[in-house]
Amino acid sequence: MSEEILINITPMESRVAVVENGVLQEVHVERTQKRGIVGNIYKGKVVRVLPGMQAAFVDIGLERAAFIHASEISTREGSAVEPISALVHDGQSLVVQVTKDPIGSKGARLTTHLSIPSRYLVYMPRTSHVGISLKIEGEDERERLKQVVADCVAIEGIQQSGGFILRTAAEGAGSDEILADIRYLHRLWDQIGGQTQTASAPSVIYEDLPLALRTLRDLVHPRIEKIRIDSRETFQKVSQFVVELMPEIADRLEHYPGERPIFDLYGVEDEIQKALERKVLLKSGGYLIVDPAEAMTTIDVNTGAFVGHRTLEETIFKTNLEAAMSIARQLRLRNLGGIIIIDFIDMEDEEHRRQVLRTLEKQVERDHAKTNIIGITELGLVQMTRKRTRESLEQILCEPCASCQGRGKLKTPETICYEIFREILREARAFQAEGYLVLAEQKVVDRLLDEESGNVADLEAFIGRTIKFQVEAMYSQEQYDVVLL
Repeated sequence: MSEEILINITPMESRVAVVENGVLQEVHVERTQKRGIVGNIYKGKVVRVLPGMQAAFVDIGLERAAFIHASEISTREGSAVEPISALVHDGQSLVVQVTKDPIGSKGARLTTHLSIPSRYLVYMPRTSHVGISLKIEGEDERERLKQVVADCVAIEGIQQSGGFILRTAAEGAGSDEILADIRYLHRLWDQIGGQTQTASAPSVIYEDLPLALRTLRDLVHPRIEKIRIDSRETFQKVSQFVVELMPEIADRLEHYPGERPIFDLYGVEDEIQKALERKVLLKSGGYLIVDPAEAMTTIDVNTGAFVGHRTLEETIFKTNLEAAMSIARQLRLRNLGGIIIIDFIDMEDEEHRRQVLRTLEKQVERDHAKTNIIGITELGLVQMTRKRTRESLEQILCEPCASCQGRGKLKTPETICYEIFREILREARAFQAEGYLVLAEQKVVDRLLDEESGNVADLEAFIGRTIKFQVEAMYSQEQYDVVLL
């Protein structure tokens, strides 16, 4: 199976696509003005204790106070969680780490059980536990890695002052690589500890890596054949990062200088558009209906135009098998999280039900997010959960539609502006023109002339042409045209 990582960089946003055998599997988007905060460490201040909820609100400098449960503060392992009022009080300073970005109307989720990831390890300064990723299955390898860590922390100059979790990438790693990671993590923790003492509350103490570097640390594995980056500046930064921490993947890095946008070359833009649609077509003629909601996501499977060649039961079975594989991909692609309910087409054959469930379990094994398939309910619904840490693709790219009271979704003016920029670049490479006229809805034009004016000026300088704008009152927010002058 061939796998590639594509990294598309612009001043406004960074985007990463994971492609397997030419098919898009994952998309990650990070906007310069709205960077995710999962993994960041803050010195916060408790602003409200909620004894009835065993939780507290903590001000970490965001618009909304963040939320922390008593279980994320208590240090007593294996015992009952202490009352929140015994753990914190109003006005208290607290060093916390973000485990979930603010999503919708909910503030960020916090913990005091700090952890700092590197290439092979996750360092936990406040425990003494050494754990190993469940994806490393070989017992001999697990024992070897435990011994390597024990040997490394016993080396002179390395003090055992915390615990470690060996990540999946550590499989096959040597003692020199593990030791380098341990030294790096201890140096980083010493810096964080120093800032903790001097920083005022609320303030940020440690920020996780930007998306491009985080991708190399978290998503690269032996099956990744190429990592293609379309920005020379980012390619140089990534190359330096790789030389220092991941030299074994240096030969997989590649700068993409092509005229055609890298996401267009691999069909990623089209797949992103499809990932925002409610209906997902299957090759057989069946389809899925994906409905994300506040409490859970429901996925309905239908045979559609697929009539099969044998019996009805065989038709249903084949549709459900294909749906199981497609659902696993959609969860990754759309970054859906929380409770997920799947309504497969009813099957009478017990063996068919087991095979469909096994297929789903096998497909989600490749998911980087933690998933848990609970089983089939009495109503024939498959229950599962997928860990939610960041906003879904739809939440990043879209906003509720004011015209339909939130029943549908519209791309934000920001998203449309960036689509317009990409379209102008395509036109500039394909045609000779004296300039360009952008026809768009009022909000989009307002943003182009205000918040994005600097980016417009940079784009004009880059293509050597002028760009004009005209409001079209009849256009919807997602409509626009780029006219050659």
